[in-house]
Amino acid sequence: MGSEEGGALKPAMQRRAILTGLLALPAIARAQPGFPDRPLRLVIPWPPGGTNDIVGRLATEGMSLRLGQPFIIENRGGAGGMIGADMVAKAPPDGYTIVLGGSGSLTLTALVNPRVPFDAATAFAPIGLIGEGPNVIVVHPSLPVRTMRELQDYARRANPPMAYASPGVGSTGHAAGAMIAQALGVEMVHVPYRGTGPALTDVVAGRVPLFANALAPMLPHIQEGRLRALAIAGARRSPAAPDLPSTGEAGFPSIIAATWYGLLAPSGTPPDRVARLHAALNATLADPAAQRRLAEGGIDVEPSESPDAFTRYFAEDRIRWARVVRGADMRVE
Repeated sequence: MGSEEGGALKPAMQRRAILTGLLALPAIARAQPGFPDRPLRLVIPWPPGGTNDIVGRLATEGMSLRLGQPFIIENRGGAGGMIGADMVAKAPPDGYTIVLGGSGSLTLTALVNPRVPFDAATAFAPIGLIGEGPNVIVVHPSLPVRTMRELQDYARRANPPMAYASPGVGSTGHAAGAMIAQALGVEMVHVPYRGTGPALTDVVAGRVPLFANALAPMLPHIQEGRLRALAIAGARRSPAAPDLPSTGEAGFPSIIAATWYGLLAPSGTPPDRVARLHAALNATLADPAAQRRLAEGGIDVEPSESPDAFTRYFAEDRIRWARVVRGADMRVE
């Protein structure tokens, strides 16, 4: 085109351009008849007050504004997230009931518990990824190691084998410890606790030397010198601890043990409704205020490009953890 055509638009042309742009906006940005025309329900398969609760409520708070309908939050904890997830798996596939899923409730529970009443690979229609909570690998400061290579050398010489703590059998922390042992090529002893709090207490006290868990509750202890952090168990550094190397940088790229959070609907939910929920979620996650609040909770925002992209992520996560579970013979009896 010539330079005249490429110049400033005349007022009439500007109005037409603005109207065209508005018409081209995603459906989420315009009032729409139809779905949703009544309140929606988010099932959080964990008790109130934890990180899952914070993430789920923040995400649906923003989605509600964009969808024009409120979300009713229902906490259904128990059985490692299995009870709440099963409720949604069996709910009508109409897009009005969704679940906050994660690597604990949907991936690991399904892999280690033979009594899971649904097939996690087929029971849900993934909507979108919210983000990941990076796990950090820490040791008690009395241990003479400051890097992952030094940890490997120390664990190889340990007799009896080195122990690691976890929040419980079948938890992400249990699987993360098993993944570390496999990547280092060493034998380690699993010491399960009833939750992160008791495990952290004993690691800080020096009763168990190694722990891999979410960064947020560990950070104050790291900053005060009560724990020594070796690496972020992920593909990249965490903004919350930018000086700490990732496990890939430390020479162990196979150690990827972040806890992810995402939204899923029952399998069979119409694709157009899944797409509308995905658009509302991603618009929420693009809000700097939401990003800041999630970061304060130790979550790295990682929106998926589409529901299909989240479906692939979910499948790949399951494959990665399945190898760890088989190698460590992890089972919930």
